[in-house]
Amino acid sequence: MSALSRRRFVAAATLTGLAPAIPAWAAGAASDPTVDDDIIRLDYNESPYGPCPSALDAMSLGTRQSGHYFPEHEYRLAELFARQHQVPEDHVAVFCGSRSPLQYALARHADKRGVVTAAPTYDSVANGARAVGATLHEVPLDARHAHDVRGMLAADPQPGVLYLCNPNNPTGTLTPRADIEHLVSQKPAGSLAIIDEAYIHFSDAPSCLDLAVSHDNVLVLRTFSKLYGMAGARLGLAIGKPALLEDLQRLNGYNFVPLAAAMGGIASLQQEDLVSERKRINRQILLSTTKALQKAGYRCTDAHANCFMVALNRPAKPVIQALAQRRIRVGRVFEAWPEWMRVSVGTAEQMQTFLKAFLDVMQR
Repeated sequence: MSALSRRRFVAAATLTGLAPAIPAWAAGAASDPTVDDDIIRLDYNESPYGPCPSALDAMSLGTRQSGHYFPEHEYRLAELFARQHQVPEDHVAVFCGSRSPLQYALARHADKRGVVTAAPTYDSVANGARAVGATLHEVPLDARHAHDVRGMLAADPQPGVLYLCNPNNPTGTLTPRADIEHLVSQKPAGSLAIIDEAYIHFSDAPSCLDLAVSHDNVLVLRTFSKLYGMAGARLGLAIGKPALLEDLQRLNGYNFVPLAAAMGGIASLQQEDLVSERKRINRQILLSTTKALQKAGYRCTDAHANCFMVALNRPAKPVIQALAQRRIRVGRVFEAWPEWMRVSVGTAEQMQTFLKAFLDVMQR
């Protein structure tokens, strides 16, 4: 659809009945007695607070109107994001989560070619590479737990895809902007660089959206699943050159995202203080948790996300299982770091419960 047609759709879109957003989420996790349980979920890097109040209102309205597709809200979401981040509107595409465009990109650019990632990093990339028959090159993180971009460039002379997650999942650590620029400028012309910014909102790191606008074959991914608390709604964005996005949309079948998700995403972007407030709360709880662990003698990654890793000096799997028996779920085992455990950042109360249980398990 042309930019002009998209703007006509946007002009027709309305979001009525949205209540003013209030920072009530900061007092604790949202709960619903019909689905809530006593499990503390620190395993998938979700937000314990859920969507902000204005997003919940918008999603409720969208659910009631879900008898129709209403693509104009998807176009409005792309236009709003583009305007807020000063990127061209035709460089933004909306998908059902950020995993979808990631897998489409692997299918289009990595088929029978190499895929270069860090180790450890988001393991969906490795799974996707194997699914399309690509050779996988996993380059260990450097001493700072940042991506070793020079090692990644040397791992394969003509890779189909180079994937970099910043902040990195599962470590929460940052790769300097200069290193990312080096990767983009030095990669082979036919290789696609994917920069996953799923956790960028939790950090002070500069975004790489401009690299996706100024360079060919650079794709930046964003998601509403983390800070915005919409993991179950499945909403994400891909930013890149129009021809690159058009190619991904062919695999997507030009499928529209759910109306409720699009409307929730719009409301989230319109809530001016949402990112800064949730970032502040997350940082406060993250640091208090890791400081407590360090005081107890455990080493943690220097995380700038809503997850971190703690060194156990023993296999992580039994510890993960012992915590699960106490109804506390933490991250899975990452093959590259089998004696480290990933922990998502929950509410202050949840992290206190985790700390008590973790120290007790480790003592036993």
